[in-house]
Amino acid sequence: MGKKIKLTGILLLLFFSSSHAIASERYGYGHGFGHGYIAMSSEKFVTGIANAATGFLELPKNIILTTQQETIIHGMTIGLVSGVMHTVGRTVIGVFDVATFLIPTPPSIQPPFIWQDFSVESSY
Repeated sequence: MGKKIKLTGILLLLFFSSSHAIASERYGYGHGFGHGYIAMSSEKFVTGIANAATGFLELPKNIILTTQQETIIHGMTIGLVSGVMHTVGRTVIGVFDVATFLIPTPPSIQPPFIWQDFSVESSY
């Protein structure tokens, strides 16, 4: 039985790696993943993991943005509250995107990654 499990694992690995090789053609969609089913699903999965893992960076981002646009007092109050809301939003949407990556959709958050356009407030 152990050999069957190993053989199944190797076949699955080859199957998924060959699918990514075929899907690696670039058509200009999103971040270079292409626009086929596998490419869009992969992009959703990657952005979901990244957003779930880095959602906490919305907190300092929003404090900095609010401070730059207003004053330090606004940054430490309104920016803090806004940062907490965006942190929860980006993290929850990231987890949801990972859970539903088999249904390919465009990114739910703009910018798709926290490090893209750091000077722009996130929108959903």
